[in-house]
Amino acid sequence: MGTVARRKAGLGVLALVDALVLAGCGQAQPSSGTAAAITAQRPGIAFLMPDQASTRYERYDYPLFQARVDDLCVRCDVMYSNAVGDADKQRQQAKAALDQGASVLVLSAVQPQAAVDIVKEAHARGAKVVAYDRPIVEVPADQYVSYDNEAIGELITKSLLERIKDRGTPGGVLQVNGAPEDAAADLVRSGVKKVMATSNVPVLATYDTPGWDPEKAQEWGAQQIAKFGPQQIAGVVAGNDGTAGGTSAAFKAAGVDPIPPITGNDSELAAAQRILRGEQYNTISKPIRVVAEAAAAAAVQLLHGQQPPSSEQLYDTPTELFQPAVVTATNLRSALIDTGELELGTVCTPELANACERAGLE
Repeated sequence: MGTVARRKAGLGVLALVDALVLAGCGQAQPSSGTAAAITAQRPGIAFLMPDQASTRYERYDYPLFQARVDDLCVRCDVMYSNAVGDADKQRQQAKAALDQGASVLVLSAVQPQAAVDIVKEAHARGAKVVAYDRPIVEVPADQYVSYDNEAIGELITKSLLERIKDRGTPGGVLQVNGAPEDAAADLVRSGVKKVMATSNVPVLATYDTPGWDPEKAQEWGAQQIAKFGPQQIAGVVAGNDGTAGGTSAAFKAAGVDPIPPITGNDSELAAAQRILRGEQYNTISKPIRVVAEAAAAAAVQLLHGQQPPSSEQLYDTPTELFQPAVVTATNLRSALIDTGELELGTVCTPELANACERAGLE
């Protein structure tokens, strides 16, 4: 894996993508988004998401992906499925999409073997696969589009260690990783490990959270608080905002105040509000729009026999990685509000009026 400095955001390729894709698309009525509409005249793209442990897929990824496909290819239809954390269900959803005429699968895999099976089945039928957010390790996909997950692990950990140093807090950190079956979680974990290896702050305990489930993160966090005592926990490296929220809830339930700094990732609304309340220290800004639209462009290009642009090869797959950024209370406005990633009125509820004022969110 390369470093953050070697990873290029690739935003400039999107204009090129637009030009190439639009050149390959005909004109017709807007997409219905239903499988029944998929014919040789209305080619199909399946958007296969992994779970509902995170709210992002229904709220952001799918609508943004659908809108971008409609912009680039009004003759294309999108089929959306969510596997709700079930690998067998995702296999069935992929097969159904292929049976119904999908020529491109955009896949965020539930687990590695399911991803391998889906890619092999798609390729055997002449369909293409775009790995979305989560890489497919054991068999090459046709394109991989994501943020740099290893860099995310590095960034959240560096930010946490700086906070611990500034506070002069003794003790060590808990490491709440993502799902053990998620290759993206492996990359985040690798970034965390790289930074922690250079630190004198010990890792007290680690946990791979099944399915990224916040409740399981909360249960494990409660056990560690009871085991080590809150005074020994200087901070928590959590792999995403869901596991951060679960861990934060464990500290609240234990009556710990103030809550030690907890990292996150995904810049969810709930995470931004926890940051304002002092219940989470940071998150990662990685606008879903960037990856959703890049994946939509790649899918439409592959549909028309074009190869999407890539900045590198990862797992023998042409790859386009975008760069994340750390968000804390000090830059929440510029990173999430001014960019339109979150809306000020949604973040700053009446309950958070004082916290928003302190953070300059007025």
